[in-house]
Amino acid sequence: MPAQIDFAAVFITFLVLLFSLTVHEAAHALTADRLGDPTARLLGRVSLNPAVHVDPLGTIVLPLIAIISNFPVLGWAKPVPVNITRLRGHWKRKYMLIAAAGPASNLVLAVLGSLVLHLVPVSGALQEATLAPLAELFREVVFINVLLAVFNMVPVPPLDGGNVLAGLLPRNLAALFDQIRPYGFLLLYALILTNGFDMLVGPPYNFLLSWMP
Repeated sequence: MPAQIDFAAVFITFLVLLFSLTVHEAAHALTADRLGDPTARLLGRVSLNPAVHVDPLGTIVLPLIAIISNFPVLGWAKPVPVNITRLRGHWKRKYMLIAAAGPASNLVLAVLGSLVLHLVPVSGALQEATLAPLAELFREVVFINVLLAVFNMVPVPPLDGGNVLAGLLPRNLAALFDQIRPYGFLLLYALILTNGFDMLVGPPYNFLLSWMP
């Protein structure tokens, strides 16, 4: 007999993922705007409205399949456009900061979620009945945001880690590295479907969780 789906748990996990991806992309957009490129702001991407960031496949379909199938909960939203010609002076450094802003925002959410968990007194019958769902919500905030931060910093384009690495490399090596960009998602799926995902993401994920307050 197939296991029953816990729709409440699916809803909570999906809601947390949607909010986390929204903050992630808004952080990219806001950082780009502050560093001189208003492209994303003019497109309405400096926003916490999920509708402006949603990618139907990466934000809805695949995450729901992963949640229901008990796979790692990962997803993506519409990439924030960045016009590097607007990033005057040290544009590579600024582009790296824009790329890193998304994972950094997820780490901030994870720390905030961890702090809230310390303030939720889940003990006793009354607290269990009223506050346990809230505690579960913030546990998901911690787990999902740490996972998103670590996964997005994997140095494979088009992930943020790939863009950061491209900014660190000399021009000729960066151009060579950028040639794998069209095959980036194939590489990522290969990692997810093999032990490569656990080897790359598992250790930093567990390390960051151990440092959560």
